[in-house]
Amino acid sequence: MSSLNLNKVVLCGRLTADPELKQTGSGIAVVTFTLAVNRRYQAKSADGSAPQQQQADFISVVAWRSTAEFISRYFRKGSALCVTGSIQTRTWQDQQ
Repeated sequence: MSSLNLNKVVLCGRLTADPELKQTGSGIAVVTFTLAVNRRYQAKSADGSAPQQQQADFISVVAWRSTAEFISRYFRKGSALCVTGSIQTRTWQDQQ
């Protein structure tokens, strides 16, 4: 039995703020930004109808090297942007 593993995502939305370009200690460009992506859903009302509504999901995105430089140069808050990549989750503990 073989297992199927695929971690590929395409997101299209708008930047919630200007991208933040930084450099790692070794000089590699990295940019972080948040993408607001609309999601449609059916909301049942009291009369039983289900009008379509929208909610936004806010996705944190990280891009590296020349892609990071390109995004920081040409995109600003409110710009429409499509990204492709993979999803990676992170966990951390604070000092408490």
